[in-house]
Amino acid sequence: MAAPKLSFLDLATVEREGSVASALAHSVKLAQTAESGGYSRIWYAEHHNMPTIASSAPAVLIAHIASQTERIGLGSGGVMLPNHSPLVVAEQFGTLAELHPGRIHLGLGRAPGTDGATFQALRRTVQAADAFPNDVLELQAYLGSDLPLTGVNAYPGRGTNVPITILGSSLFGANLAAQLGLPYSFASHFAPQALNAAVQHYRSNYQPSAKHPEPYVSAGVNVIAAENDEAARQLFARAEVERIRAFLSRGRDVPLTIEQAEAIRDTPAATEIRSMMRYTAVGGPERVREQLADFAKLADADELVTVHPAPTREEQLESLRLGAPA
Repeated sequence: MAAPKLSFLDLATVEREGSVASALAHSVKLAQTAESGGYSRIWYAEHHNMPTIASSAPAVLIAHIASQTERIGLGSGGVMLPNHSPLVVAEQFGTLAELHPGRIHLGLGRAPGTDGATFQALRRTVQAADAFPNDVLELQAYLGSDLPLTGVNAYPGRGTNVPITILGSSLFGANLAAQLGLPYSFASHFAPQALNAAVQHYRSNYQPSAKHPEPYVSAGVNVIAAENDEAARQLFARAEVERIRAFLSRGRDVPLTIEQAEAIRDTPAATEIRSMMRYTAVGGPERVREQLADFAKLADADELVTVHPAPTREEQLESLRLGAPA
């Protein structure tokens, strides 16, 4: 099996008591580090009503990052299609493709990426998710070159053929990607349970398409890389506690402190949160490369979407650099 490509998922995380502007400036540094380190592409996920995540508008963020980099691929990981008109998505990513030829990728998800109240604020209905398969086909048509029967075109968009990937954490996305002959990306960096079943189903049921005669799988994996294995283990322990603190602080007027999160580390709720990081490569550069190679075999993946959840920005940049393929 050939060595998998490495890409990077950036959530544009806003630090405690930090600003959105500084988070986006850090995303530029991460992108430039990823580009110099040989990562194939960077993904930005659409989330709403989350004060710690600044990537709610992936197309806008991608445009900014593209202007600050030269060659690395940039994509949505993903655009939550039930939140949007397929025509508008085609126009946005068609514009990006015209501005940055060959660099733009479009990952599509079915979840709203938010809570119920925010979903309503987006002016969508609960039936929007049910239309996801047809919306994908409609979006493909807008980005293609054939004249639509409706007479509606995406300008920009038409003829750009922006590459599309279906995202998922269950068999639904795997089945749809297989039926449409599209690449499939599994969110195993936070939802590891169905990884093997979903990938096996996708590969076993894949229907070759003109653009993608062979199936293509990418899988999310966390990476905690440091100068040596012991430093990485200590960093991972801190990252686990920070994740517990972040998740169990939701809905609280006063967030948990690190000390409070450490005190409940072994409770059932915290253990469940820690299990989300089942697939994490932890160690010095050589050890991380070995673990990523092992995970690629386990996931039967052509590409690994790395997530670097180190607690501080400096440590995240260092993990991205040390875990780089170049």
